[in-house]
Amino acid sequence: MLMYKRILFFLTAYILFQMGAIAQNFGNALRPIGRSNGSGQSIDSLQKRDQNADSITLFYKLYNNNDIRKLDSSINDFFVHYPLPYTTYNLGNLGTATKSYLFSTQKKGGFDAGFHAYDAYNYTLTATPFYQSTRPYTELGYLLGGKGEQLIEVKHTQNKTQQLNFSFEYRFSNSPGNVKNQNANLNNMRITAHFQSKRKRYESYFVMLANKAASSENGGLVRASLLDSLSLNNPYELETRLGVSGASFRNPFNTTIATGSTYKNNTYLWRQTYDLGQKDSIVKDTVTIHLFYPRLRFQNEVKLESNQFVFEDRAPNELSYLQYFNYKTNSATNIKFADSWNLVTNDFSLISFPQKNNANQFLQIGSGYTHLATTLSSFQNWSEYDLYGFGVYKNKTRNQLWDFIASGKLFINGYHAGDYDAQVYLSRILNSKGTYLKIGFQNSNRTPSTNYLGLTQFPINALKGIKKENTVDMNGELGNAAKGFRISFNYQLINNYNYFSSGFQSAVYTKPISYISSLLANKIKISKHWNWYNETTVQIVDQSAPIHIPLILSRQRLAFEGNFYKNLNLSTGLEMIYHTDFKADDYMPITGQFYLQNSYMLHNRPTANAFLHFMIKRFKGYIRLENLNTLVPTSNSLGNTYNFTAKDYPGTGTWFRVGIWWNFIN
Repeated sequence: MLMYKRILFFLTAYILFQMGAIAQNFGNALRPIGRSNGSGQSIDSLQKRDQNADSITLFYKLYNNNDIRKLDSSINDFFVHYPLPYTTYNLGNLGTATKSYLFSTQKKGGFDAGFHAYDAYNYTLTATPFYQSTRPYTELGYLLGGKGEQLIEVKHTQNKTQQLNFSFEYRFSNSPGNVKNQNANLNNMRITAHFQSKRKRYESYFVMLANKAASSENGGLVRASLLDSLSLNNPYELETRLGVSGASFRNPFNTTIATGSTYKNNTYLWRQTYDLGQKDSIVKDTVTIHLFYPRLRFQNEVKLESNQFVFEDRAPNELSYLQYFNYKTNSATNIKFADSWNLVTNDFSLISFPQKNNANQFLQIGSGYTHLATTLSSFQNWSEYDLYGFGVYKNKTRNQLWDFIASGKLFINGYHAGDYDAQVYLSRILNSKGTYLKIGFQNSNRTPSTNYLGLTQFPINALKGIKKENTVDMNGELGNAAKGFRISFNYQLINNYNYFSSGFQSAVYTKPISYISSLLANKIKISKHWNWYNETTVQIVDQSAPIHIPLILSRQRLAFEGNFYKNLNLSTGLEMIYHTDFKADDYMPITGQFYLQNSYMLHNRPTANAFLHFMIKRFKGYIRLENLNTLVPTSNSLGNTYNFTAKDYPGTGTWFRVGIWWNFIN
């Protein structure tokens, strides 16, 4: 409740600020032509308009990254704005548990709670931008989908002074779902601030992240086979394994979860740096521009994290839990499992810059301390610590052709002692057209997640002993962003792979696993306005390994595109997403885990989506009719033919979406 009050306060303050600005502009518009203001300055509306009045210089850098980036103004890819990429699927509704079609392991040592079914919806520290803007910039987004699905986005950044920038991002999603007991809602908020002193010696970075995912868990349909014989062609008629049976109604404004999961993540980060080096200045007329070339930097970073994972059923059905999940419960009492973790991290490092004029060449050495704490029924007030050291060397040449980075982190002492992560990346611009080559190597060694080890209140059977998961990752990429092509290759060797062999049983596969994947993404220009976009991934894994993934995942887009009239940018066409048959992991709602199963094969038709995307000046519109493939009847039914994302979890039928994204320069 406190989080909602904070969000409401920020949104109210922001709306009032915008209304005040609009009212002021409206009042100015009503003043008579040719009048002067109180200072005697002319405000004649017939004077020549300044062509730069609506211009802006806006760029950003990501957390722990010095590369300068610009906002994406393209319109041909809807998934730039959608919370999930096409490579990730959910359980039939936006906001429900997710899993990727592409295989990947956790490649980070240290603490991990082990609950990742809703990670794909979160704002992350890695993707946090720090902006620099010459004028206040605001972006508003609204997406309306079928069955009352809604997505709202607000983004604002501005420089209060030349030295201080702040930004605010908020995203809210609410979707009642396509079947019963499937409503889900998301709340994500990110606040950043960046300050640099006038003499450029001191810098401060602040980040606040707040993520909440609340999703009903229905356990899948009781009789999914009835989808082909619905009287009203509405899957809402069918009963689900969890949740209140009988009459149920969709409510697009309902955010209450009676049976389901609620995951919360809050992060507060404050980084401070102070530089020693050489100062300089440039004087132009009466303006002095201060320059500073750092040679030695002192850096301190403090991070506070809180994580909460809850599953609750306020009206459990004893027979349903026993029949469908083999779990004994008492229907007279509520079911509730909750894990709560608090982490405090403090690290200090020294950064040396060998070259005066190249801030992208540096050596960083540091160490840090993390305090872990939780309260469990069997381990009251459990707490531990981690002591680690880390180092980074980066060298991006001044001609921007070569970029080399090597980094490593070793947990020296504490609960995760022996965990490490080492990586090396090298990239090269090959020609003047922007063709690049990247190669990389990573080796990580990590302790199993805490819920695998029994440090949880969820009914998860713990591992017997600790066997660290080790992953060797080698990858390469060749591409050209301007020409729209990218070829990549990835090889992974995994030892002691951690997975769930059933909904309640954590397990370790002790044999080595080899995984190979390759990606081809390219743009084929058919004619002046017709373009074909291809993205195809092929992945191979050892047949005996407890990993089930599709051999091929492909997205094909045929689009009619171009700039028409004066301000219209158009992209319209057909999109198809296809994956080969595979034994998709089943999902256990009680523990929030996807687990291995060998009895159900996922046979899906290619997903077909028709789209009309356009941009007029700073206004973007997205009109989409998705899942057209469900309209094609089968020999047994004339109704919708649904694709499935997991056993007993159908996807949506034909789905209509309309979205707008509008940015303003204040």
